[in-house]
Amino acid sequence: MKKLTDLILKEKPECIISVGDMVSQNMLKYDIQPQIMIVDNKVMRQKSKPIKPTSGKLVSVKNLAGTLNPETWIVINRALKQKQPTQVLVDGEEDLLALVAVLEAPEGSLVVYGQPHEGVVVISADKKTKERVQKVVDSMEPTPKS
Repeated sequence: MKKLTDLILKEKPECIISVGDMVSQNMLKYDIQPQIMIVDNKVMRQKSKPIKPTSGKLVSVKNLAGTLNPETWIVINRALKQKQPTQVLVDGEEDLLALVAVLEAPEGSLVVYGQPHEGVVVISADKKTKERVQKVVDSMEPTPKS
């Protein structure tokens, strides 16, 4: 978290988005307030204590494991337009929503997520990264409508 704090002070990002419960909890613990926290009340697929936002708004969205529900794009985009911190509570799994966060975040933003047993990953939402992430999303197979 010290390195993340130093990076934030150096980069002065447009926006900070955290994806995942553990990384979001740690950021709050170290007084790093993401504009958007995307969480599912699970850590490594095990139920965890819900994060109580210190301020801001709470919105919910469904997203099955291993998928990108089209509604998540809308919810994250709306959250980015809020003037207050927003917690996006995912019913399902939030892991792949880091892709959506990178694509929807304004250029100059940071997307932060946890890599289990490794640490924290920080992605700069710049043009080159957005292009690479878009290729990944484009390569995904659509899920059948239920």
